[in-house]
Amino acid sequence: MASSSAFSTYTLHGSKLASRIMLSNSFNEYTCNCSSLYFRQSLCGKSSSLSAKIPFGRLQNGGLVLKNRFKCMEVESAPSVMVGNKFLLDDVIEAQQFDRETLNAIFEVAHEMELIEKNSPGSQLLKGYLMATLFYEPSTRTRLSFESAMKRLGGEVLTTENAREFSSAAKGETLEDTIRTVEGYSDIIVMRHFESGAAKRAAATASIPIINAGDGPGQHPTQALLDVYTIEREIGKLDGIKVGLVGDLAYGRTVRSLAYLLAKYQDVKIYFVSPDVVRMKDDIKDYLTSMGVEWEESADLVDVASRCDVVYQTRIQRERFGERIDLYEEARGKYIVNQDVLHVMQKHAVVMHPLPRLDEITVDVDKDPRAAYFRQVKNGLYIRMALLKLLLLGW
Repeated sequence: MASSSAFSTYTLHGSKLASRIMLSNSFNEYTCNCSSLYFRQSLCGKSSSLSAKIPFGRLQNGGLVLKNRFKCMEVESAPSVMVGNKFLLDDVIEAQQFDRETLNAIFEVAHEMELIEKNSPGSQLLKGYLMATLFYEPSTRTRLSFESAMKRLGGEVLTTENAREFSSAAKGETLEDTIRTVEGYSDIIVMRHFESGAAKRAAATASIPIINAGDGPGQHPTQALLDVYTIEREIGKLDGIKVGLVGDLAYGRTVRSLAYLLAKYQDVKIYFVSPDVVRMKDDIKDYLTSMGVEWEESADLVDVASRCDVVYQTRIQRERFGERIDLYEEARGKYIVNQDVLHVMQKHAVVMHPLPRLDEITVDVDKDPRAAYFRQVKNGLYIRMALLKLLLLGW
């Protein structure tokens, strides 16, 4: 049989090594020191929806022998963070925990989770595990996203939607005592709190993994992970991009966490567009400067939108203003993504939003293919499935 000129890429996953192998259709065999028996196939550099047991090959001396009229052309080692079984993080608290290599590895697992969600609705990967969602602030997307992620992997959920009012916190119980109690019922805790730094306090107390699902105006690391994952999927790259962060930048934990992660990539430029009362705080600006990331403040959303690959809109958060409703009204409605903004955006660019949305993106934007915010929500499911799997089972 004549050799085909088309090549396929297979990624072999194992506890000690994952290798990317270019194969052609001529006979040979390749031995990989890897005990895994499944792979993800990519064609022409784009992942297909195939994830299955390898239908050929055998284990030999701890290695996997592939023998099915394939010839090895190229081998590329996987990120070193995937060496060994244990995930390198005990908790997910802030964006600064992640380096670029870890991000890439998590995104690989998220892709596998997408295939599980689409093709294996009866997954039992986390069967026998219990996740507690402890939310002291209202949430719809984040809480349901985590609960869906756990259930789709076969785990169970213990939940409280408003722990601030309907838990022992209303009786004056300390956060530390609550965490010590809840960890006795569960294997992992996902927590949202109204105080910045609460997740760190919980992690210092707990003996099981803690995931920060937002701590006041502090951080929202899992949102930042899904945001970067979405940008990579939508734009096709993370180096050399321009991102406009718009809206509530002072109290927006999502944009703060996203700025930390974008700093991991090369030649990124960030534009800050916000009312004066909610401008980005100096700690983020100083961090970006220290990391060599170019940033610029602007009052012209249309101009920024014309330059950017991503327009990341956020709502002005009334709950952060306390009694100063006058300041909230001053900031609200100043920057709106509408057809005028879409008109100047590049064809490949996208509009993102962590949601919920009020009036900062007009509903007629939804039908534009560059409106990525509902795809962004779906990507959050895959990222959170990946994190639950990694924290509970490892690589």
